[in-house]
Amino acid sequence: MFSLMDKSQLLITIAIIILQSHFSYWNYNITSKEKSQNIINVKNQNTHPTLKLEIYVPILCPIDPPSHYIPCPPLLSPPIPPCDQISLSLSLSLSLSLNNIHELNPLLPPTYKETKKFKLVNEKNPKRKMSDRFFTVGLITAWYSSNIGVLLLNKFLLSNYGFKYPIFLTLCHMLACSLLSYVAISWIKVVPMQSIKSRVQFLKISSLGFIFCLSVVGGNISLRYLAVSFNQAVGATTPFFTAVFAYLMTLKKEGWLTYVTLIPVVTGVVIASGGEPSFHVFGFIMCVGATAARALKSVLQGILLSSEGEKLNSMNLLMYMGPVAVAFLLPAALYMEEDVVGITIALARDDVSIVWYLVFNSALAYFVNLTNFLVTKHTSALTLQVLGNAKGAVAVVVSILIFRNPVSVTGMLGYSLTVTGVILYSEAKKRNR
Repeated sequence: MFSLMDKSQLLITIAIIILQSHFSYWNYNITSKEKSQNIINVKNQNTHPTLKLEIYVPILCPIDPPSHYIPCPPLLSPPIPPCDQISLSLSLSLSLSLNNIHELNPLLPPTYKETKKFKLVNEKNPKRKMSDRFFTVGLITAWYSSNIGVLLLNKFLLSNYGFKYPIFLTLCHMLACSLLSYVAISWIKVVPMQSIKSRVQFLKISSLGFIFCLSVVGGNISLRYLAVSFNQAVGATTPFFTAVFAYLMTLKKEGWLTYVTLIPVVTGVVIASGGEPSFHVFGFIMCVGATAARALKSVLQGILLSSEGEKLNSMNLLMYMGPVAVAFLLPAALYMEEDVVGITIALARDDVSIVWYLVFNSALAYFVNLTNFLVTKHTSALTLQVLGNAKGAVAVVVSILIFRNPVSVTGMLGYSLTVTGVILYSEAKKRNR
């Protein structure tokens, strides 16, 4: 046991142990700019640090190095000279909560608890901060516009315009997603290119692509028979199907409160169905099937691409799923929608606007996925979930104003109950984490 020890060295050692326990993916290096000050720089491995946290811990050090001290670990050797102040500079990402930093407080020696001072410095200037806000608002507006736009345009083409070929329309969507995804990733470099590493991974992506195209086809078929407002009400039950598939496939159980919140989700759709003036049995079945397929894809994606080596971001996954969906949809469209190509060409000769409708609609379908990815990247998944709940309500109001479809009070009450259940479900999930 040593009778004397270098307090500055001990405190630095404690600080590094604390940082290691809280930030397992951080690396650090130690530099000494002046004799009287030791600095520990802890750098995040992320490529875009946005915040800087400075922790100042004034301490008292002996004037001369003690004759005996605790041997320095390999990381800290050679021994660091005495200092008057230790500055810990952490480069943090926005996603890091300051609560984690405050947890350092009880772990430091009692003598120094009162002397800690946290100083948060935003490295961005006010003008940059304002421009970032405008950029985020612009992204959210683009996401809303593309989501609601593709939904309304699908309804217009399949129902009002008379283009009764939902499988061919979905095929156009998937072609656009395949081509534009490749351009965005390979040329524009929206995200880094991720490659498929094995045949097994390709088969997993193919199965996801098949389910993905089933969900899109089912949704487009339902729009031919159902009003957009009722379509959105049924689509809002996705959390119910997600919870069911998660339990059946992974035996994952949620808290009892989460299951309780699913009751108004389902009850609302039942009420809305009874009060829907333009209810259509086949359209309803297709819409429920599309919603279930969307939930199944979400659960399967978490199971099949769970390992770190196989995980793909949503843009790369879309780029690989698109061609798979095209491979499934092309023969299905040619077989089930007889002479659809010839009919489309004939329509284009009579009215060239159908070509522009299809091109614009297909591009918009891709931008739904692109803006969805960018909004998640620049905000959070929770923000996207909240915005998604509001988006459904906005789409219902806009569709009623445009298409003038009859809506009953019972139907609106049912839809409101479903949306309320979805919001409660989101809150219950958040509390269980």
